[in-house]
Amino acid sequence: MSVDPADIVSRLESISEDLADMAIARLRKAIEAGVERDPSERRLTQARRQVDKAASILSGLDGEPSEP
Repeated sequence: MSVDPADIVSRLESISEDLADMAIARLRKAIEAGVERDPSERRLTQARRQVDKAASILSGLDGEPSEP
């Protein structure tokens, strides 16, 4: 079974959006409560950046194995 890198990139982009939504929701909740930024928001943002990086790396693949 062959997996198309474009499909993985699409899934990663969706995951990135979900992580961004989660981080924004936590920021809003902290603002509404008048408290400092939730540390988990920072971790969600870091995770989103890494997912974005993976999507960027994979977006250059054409489905063929790279030469060593």
